[in-house]
This record gives sequence, C-alpha cells and structure tokens, in this order.
Amino acid sequence: MTAPGGRPAGGTRVAYLGPEGTFTHQAALEWARRPAPSGASAGSVDDDVAAEPLDTVKDVHDVVAAGGADVGVVAIESSVEGYVVPSLDALLSSADVVAVDEVAIDVSFDAFVRPDHGDLTEVSAHPHGLAQCSGFVTGTGLATAPASSNAAACRDAGPGTIALGPTICGELYGLQTYAKAVEDFRGGRTRFLVLTRRSAAAAHLARSRDAGATEWKTMLAITPSVTGPGVLARITAAFGDRGVNMSSLITRPVKAQESKYAFVVTFDEAPWDRGAREMLSDLLAAGDSLKTLGLFPAGAGFRALDGVLDPDHAPVGSVSANDSAEDRERGLLW
Repeated sequence: MTAPGGRPAGGTRVAYLGPEGTFTHQAALEWARRPAPSGASAGSVDDDVAAEPLDTVKDVHDVVAAGGADVGVVAIESSVEGYVVPSLDALLSSADVVAVDEVAIDVSFDAFVRPDHGDLTEVSAHPHGLAQCSGFVTGTGLATAPASSNAAACRDAGPGTIALGPTICGELYGLQTYAKAVEDFRGGRTRFLVLTRRSAAAAHLARSRDAGATEWKTMLAITPSVTGPGVLARITAAFGDRGVNMSSLITRPVKAQESKYAFVVTFDEAPWDRGAREMLSDLLAAGDSLKTLGLFPAGAGFRALDGVLDPDHAPVGSVSANDSAEDRERGLLW
C-alpha cells in the first residue's frame, strides 16, 4: 500500500495481524495515511508503505524485533473487552520493542454468510469479537467457532458459518451481509499500538514532536522488589505525590513467580517531564524495577471523557449509595 503525505522515499515496512480486512489492517492503513510533518527528517516515515499481514500478534512482534519490519501494529485495548493480553505480554517480555504511537478506531461488526450457504451451524470470529457480539451470538442459538482474527473468520467461512467482522470483509471475501452492526454496545473503540525497535524510537518521537505533539502518554511496567501489604498504595502514592495522573492500572503475573505481579500503568506525561522523572526516581529509590513499554502523543486514543459514568455501563449488579440497604447488602456481601 502507499501512504500519501509527502513522506521521504525509501519504503516503510509495516507488519500487522492479518489477513487483509482485520481491524488491525484498518488501523495500519490509518497510521500510514497520516500526513508527514512539514520539514520531517529523512528516514522518519515515507510515501511507500509496504503492509504485511501476519498470522499472530507474536509474529508481528517478532518480525519487528528482528528488523524484518520497520513498525508493527497490534491491538492493545478495547473499550468493551479491555486489554489484549498477548500484545501486552509481548511488550513485557521484549527488551528490544517499544510502542511509539497509537491509533484508535471505531469498531462495529457485521454478520456475513456465503452466498451459497446451507443450514447455519456456527458463528465464527476472534474471541474478542464473539464476546463483543454475545447478544447476537446467543440469539442465533448456534455454536461458536473462535478464529485467529475476525477477518480470518470471514475469509475461511464455510457454507454453515456466520462470520463476524468489519464491513470491508463482505466485499473483500465475497460474502453476503446477514445482519449489520451486531455488537452489544454501540460506540465501541479499540486502541492499537505502533511498535518499533528501541533503537529507532527516538526518530519516531522526533517526528511526533515535528508534527506538533506536546502532550504524551506513557505505558510503564513496575515490578516491586518486595511485595506485601501496602505495596500498591506506595506505588500509587508516588504518582500522587508528584502530581502525575495515572489513567490506567492493570496487573500481569511475573512468570513462574506465584502471587507476584508486575503493575502496568499508563500516565499522562512523558518520562522526561519533571513530575514523571521525579516519580520514576522515587520508584527506583524504593527498589522497584521499571520499564517503559510505550510512549506516544496523547489525543490519538479514546475520546475525551466527561468524568461521569453512565450507571448502565457499570458491571451488572453494581450498587451505589442510592440503592436500598437490601440491595447494597446483596451486592457487597457485607
């Protein structure tokens, strides 16, 4: 594929989770089509972008680490299903790959069938796709058939299969639309990370600065050297003490270490900003091991929030101060 925007010649190799027609393919195209900043230095990103679909997230990660692609694009978080664990674990386990940009796209699923389909027996999609369309799937009464990607489900759909995927898959794979927009929640968004080798990160970040980026988001892995009561409180206090906003926190198990976890935190500064640098120094002084998993311009991800949660989107069975004492007792088990 070729990306417009006046980028220097030379060719950028982009690996993504295939086959053609995945949401990741769409994200890769969107990233490639972003215009280059005026006066961008040679070798940053270019006009000629060769996109290569790969079979797994690990394949994308490995080809970037080995230098077989300049960048890779992988999903990292769905606003419906949460973090994509293989993408996160690949970043945690690599010394050589880091995220330097992100793309966020609206996600909607159509249901497709073969023109010559017979009796329908199964619904196929990536496990996240099946989960995001659980109401439709349950309503069909059919068995589920997980696929490596939503586009792969459409590409490989047999005569008895309903395949769920992006609208583009209908035309791409010669399918008929069985139903449109079958996702459970309208307005779902997925974030994708743009990966590169750490040795190339500085050039990508410089390009973002040339494009006008002044606000940043950082993904940081924190592995405490000592665990026990208060360890998480100590870590979160370090952010508050330095005035650094933590926008996300999840845990991943430390491999082969029972009941020990790494905390993956996203915060709203760059590591070189004063508050973040002081916070990172505090954590290092406390004996924690730190690793920046990603650093990218803010504003490319989820839409800005208004600070108010729609109660209908809280976990089913949640209670609040407005509920009766009986409901609170049932919900909280106190």
